[in-house]
Amino acid sequence: MPAINRIAADLAELTEWRRDLHSHPELGFEEVRTSQLVADKLTSWGIAVTRDIATTGLVGTLRVGSSNRAIGIRADMDALPMTEANTFAHVSQSPGRMHACGHDGHTTMLLGAAKYLAETRNFDGTVHFIFQPAEEGGGGGRVMVEEGLFERFPCDMVFGLHNDTTLPVGTMTAVQGSVSAASDRFWIHITGKGGHAARPHRTIDPVVIGSHIVLALQSIVARRTDPLESAVISITQFHAGSAGNVIPEDASLNGTVRSLLAHVQDEIEPLMRQIIEQTAAAHGATAVLDYTRGYPPVINAPEATERAAMAAAKIVGVERVIRERPPGMGGEDFSFMALKVPGCFVRVGQAAPDRANVAVHNPKYDFNDDILPLGSSLWATLVEQELPRT
Repeated sequence: MPAINRIAADLAELTEWRRDLHSHPELGFEEVRTSQLVADKLTSWGIAVTRDIATTGLVGTLRVGSSNRAIGIRADMDALPMTEANTFAHVSQSPGRMHACGHDGHTTMLLGAAKYLAETRNFDGTVHFIFQPAEEGGGGGRVMVEEGLFERFPCDMVFGLHNDTTLPVGTMTAVQGSVSAASDRFWIHITGKGGHAARPHRTIDPVVIGSHIVLALQSIVARRTDPLESAVISITQFHAGSAGNVIPEDASLNGTVRSLLAHVQDEIEPLMRQIIEQTAAAHGATAVLDYTRGYPPVINAPEATERAAMAAAKIVGVERVIRERPPGMGGEDFSFMALKVPGCFVRVGQAAPDRANVAVHNPKYDFNDDILPLGSSLWATLVEQELPRT
C-alpha cells in the first residue's frame, strides 16, 4: 500500500508547512517560532500539549480509548549554523542558519501524522508526539530524557526517523542493532618551549610533537581496536604559531571520535590519554587531553525494529524495506531515548531521478517534499498497528 490516501491528499498543505519551517530556521534551544507553530497546530487538533521540557521542546499527547499501552514518536526541530546557497522562494530568511539536514521535514511528517490521528482516532491507547530541540550537537534528546521525558510520558516503545539522500524514494530501513555511531569530541593542548626557528635545538617544538601525536593516535584504530568493531579518530584542527620564523610555545589540536559499541567508546579515551601524554613526555613537553562524551550509538531494539519494519512494509511494500545495512558513523541523539525505552530509528529514502540529490549538511540541500506523505503515513500506520482497537 502507498501513502494513506487521506494523508496523501494533504501534500500541498504539508509542503506549505515544511517550506515555512525551512525559511525560518532556528538553532538548538532557540526554536521558539518552530515550537509555537507546532504547539498551535497540535492544540487546534485537540491534542494536549506540554511545553515545560528541554527549553523549547514539547510533547503532544493524544489518548483514545481505554488501553494502557503507549508509544512515542520523535521529530527533531533545529537547524544548522550555516549559510544557505539555494535561490528558491523558501530559502532561509535567517543568514547563517539553514535547515540543511531535513529536520523541517521530520517535524512536518510528525505533524501530518498527528493531524490524521486526531481526525480519525482509529486506535486504542496513547501516542506521545515528541518534538525535540537541539539535535545538532546540543544534545536535546539527552536533556529531554534527563528532565523526565519517559517518567512524565511513559512509552512502551519509541520511534524516530531521518531522511536519507543515498536511498531512493519509496524505500525505508528497519535494521536491528547499531545504526549510527557514538559521537565524542576532544581537545589537546601541548606545551613545549618556543624560540627562533633557526635554532630548533634550543626549543621543544610543539608542532613536531603534535604531528607525532596525530600519527600515533591512528594506531588506536589500526592496532588497538578490533577490526570488526569500527572506530574513527579524526583530527580536524591543528593550531600553532604566529610567525614563519618562530617556533611556538604551544599548540592545540581538536577532533572527533566515532564508535559503534559502548565498550569501544569506553576504551578509546584512556588509550588516547596514554598516547598523548607519553608522546609529549618523550619529547620533553607536556600535553593535556580534554575529552567530552557526546552522543552514544543508536541501537535499535529487536522488537521495536520488527514492529517498525511491519509498518513500513504496509507503506512501501516488504521488498522495499531494507533490513540489513552497515551502520553510519554519524551521530544522532535519538540514542538517549533508545537507551531508556526500546526504540527503532528508521531511514526514509528521498533520492529521485528528477531532482538534484544533494547530501545533507550541504549549503544547497533541500528536503524532498514528495516523501512527506510517506513519513506521515509510516507514523500513522505504526500507531494504528501498535495500538489496535479491539
